[in-house]
Amino acid sequence: MRLDYLTIFPDFFAPLELSLPGKAAASGLLEFGVHDLRQWTHDRHRTVDDTPYGGGAGMVMKPEPWGEALAQVVAPGSTVVFTTPSGERFDQRLAEELATREHVVFACGRYEGIDQRVIDHAREVAEVREISLGDYVLNGGEVAALAVTEAVVRLLPGFMGNAASLVEESHAEGGLLEYPVYTKPRTWDGREVPAVLLSGDHGAIARWRREQAVRRTAERRPDLLHPSTLDDGSPIVRATLGDAGELLTLQRACWVQEAIDNDMLAIPALHESLDDVRGWLGEWDTYVVRRAGRLVAAVRGRLEPADPTTWDIGRIMVAPDLQGAGLGRTLLEHIQAVAPEQATSYQLFTGAASARNQRLYKNAGFRLRSDLPAPAGTVVLSKRRR
Repeated sequence: MRLDYLTIFPDFFAPLELSLPGKAAASGLLEFGVHDLRQWTHDRHRTVDDTPYGGGAGMVMKPEPWGEALAQVVAPGSTVVFTTPSGERFDQRLAEELATREHVVFACGRYEGIDQRVIDHAREVAEVREISLGDYVLNGGEVAALAVTEAVVRLLPGFMGNAASLVEESHAEGGLLEYPVYTKPRTWDGREVPAVLLSGDHGAIARWRREQAVRRTAERRPDLLHPSTLDDGSPIVRATLGDAGELLTLQRACWVQEAIDNDMLAIPALHESLDDVRGWLGEWDTYVVRRAGRLVAAVRGRLEPADPTTWDIGRIMVAPDLQGAGLGRTLLEHIQAVAPEQATSYQLFTGAASARNQRLYKNAGFRLRSDLPAPAGTVVLSKRRR
């Protein structure tokens, strides 16, 4: 694989000679080329930028040096990567895609960016990808180019000494963040390595690592759970105060059926005001699902104030026209996955005559608890956390 970099700061790419990328280049697996864009200028000041047409702050990189540079560096079959805050967001899937290319040229912009005509021209002669590291702005594209390089080249066959490490790390196949890792000594600073890792039970270790990966992903990057939770890609996201009005509407629609099934109107969800919903949004970890801009499902959870080892689950709501499609089950799985580490059990309640709800919860491993107090007309179900 060959990687070329077009930049006005070639010294930025000295790190390419370090660590594994440097070793891969020395072994012939990789080939790097760093080019100073100013070598394609023709004035005494080696000018690469000018004021923008239409006015505005900042400067824009001129098309002439870029056009000559691309003509010399780009070859048939090349992929040109423009690192820009306005590009598609970089992730592991995109890294895997770029790792299949034989020649990638990084065009590192500066100032307000590169004249759009350069990008349009590049599309006529090569594959073009406009890539952003994230929703923030850097001084230039060099740092982003280095980050993309690190993510891409480590996927090349023969780059990593132990290819298995690529499978279990964060964002690898499955999309989860990596589980916590430990090494010797067994005890450090009064902290012990989890007993399961010392058990020798490989099945138990695999289950523990999977559970830890799901929990860490749910807590830190719930957006990464989307592909593994909702088949249509609809994200499960944290609710905001701005969702309160739609949550109020959704819960009233859902609890009308509860009132019918249980022949009772004394159900809190039917009588709450908008201010009530806003109030509990500040006390509960609440997640919602939207489809085509419409809030169609929600769930909430919190540590039980009287017993902080119990994760209290409530308000599992699915719009009436979407019930029976698995959304409720998915939300139930999600709210269990995001429970804090100190939670050792889950608890919820539902109507005593709500047969469909009880069937859902029992299928998920919950059991009726007649020994626990429940509001009038309801039953309590609980489940130990494995």
